[in-house]
Amino acid sequence: MATTESDLQPHPGLFAASYKAILITLFQTIVGSIKYGEALYHRLKKPPHSPDLVKTYECRPSLSVRVFFPQSWDQESPKNLPCFFNIHGGGFCVGSPVDDDPWNRAFSDMHHVLVVELDYRKAPAHPFPTPMFDIQALMLAVYKDESLPIDKQRIAVGGFSAGGNLSMAVCQLPLVRETVKPAAVVPMYPSLDQSVHAEDKIQNRQYKPTLPGMRGSPVDYLTRISPLFRWSYIPYGQSLKDPLLSPIYAPRDTFPPNIFIMACELDQLSHEAWRMACKLAHRPEPIQGQRVGQDTPSKTPGALILDDERFAFEHVDDAGRKVRWLLVPDQVHGFDLLPERMHGDAASFKDAHTKKTEFQRIMGEWLHEKAWKPSNLDSA
Repeated sequence: MATTESDLQPHPGLFAASYKAILITLFQTIVGSIKYGEALYHRLKKPPHSPDLVKTYECRPSLSVRVFFPQSWDQESPKNLPCFFNIHGGGFCVGSPVDDDPWNRAFSDMHHVLVVELDYRKAPAHPFPTPMFDIQALMLAVYKDESLPIDKQRIAVGGFSAGGNLSMAVCQLPLVRETVKPAAVVPMYPSLDQSVHAEDKIQNRQYKPTLPGMRGSPVDYLTRISPLFRWSYIPYGQSLKDPLLSPIYAPRDTFPPNIFIMACELDQLSHEAWRMACKLAHRPEPIQGQRVGQDTPSKTPGALILDDERFAFEHVDDAGRKVRWLLVPDQVHGFDLLPERMHGDAASFKDAHTKKTEFQRIMGEWLHEKAWKPSNLDSA
């Protein structure tokens, strides 16, 4: 694929770059202060969703991994557990592995899975591709850690938002493909195409003003902050169609045999996730301006829509490789991790919690019954 000047990350100029550097530093300071306060509180009062282990490895001593054993797990058992490597979001600039603790604890207990939360250094101090190689180093260290009961035939990788991007990127790396050999990757409301301009992305999502709380907002809440994240993470002159930066441009063979893409209907990133799911499933790709989902709110609050191919489908190719698509109706980016105060009202928060639990059920069952099924592993 030929690279044109429009496919490269531009330099914004000295003044604009300085202004963005000040903004991201201020934003990181505010978020960091909040996270520090939360960490102090958790030390005084350990929450029920805390990990069972927090480990560091020599390859990345400044980064930790958080390990969740299912509550039903007998630590004296000689049997190993299927392992899900999870990667947190935050626009490559903020966020913490702690953010995913409640999600990880619930998923581990629900599906009897070992969940390992990975961390990475943040942009702009550590832009692309550093976070991707941080994830690779920690994943390999955990994989080789004989103290952890990992079933090395049943491994999956996933992540939220920026973590979804990193999950799709790290699975392309030869060391991960040849050593860890994940059976599946599960990007959740991921950023998959950095070559699409922000103004185009916001035109491709649904807006439903009759919904309560943040869901009914006429403005996507990522609109102001996502360009700042993008500037921080992508170096000047970088090809925006590099498959490790924009996984939508990667060949199918570079990914695990099983892919489950989840997106949110009220999210500017939903269209590129839909495009990639259709591309992988050999379906017609949606074009610019073709909005994802449906124009009206769902008739059944709290429920996923599984009988409409705009919201859910699965494709199996001749080699047995699977692509699963799931669009969460009437919910915003990060719906399953946002606190109630950000949702804006109790109804939206309840809707998000119910859909999160249902998605976790579907995702876990898909991993066990499709991606990790012995017959599928033998043919992968």
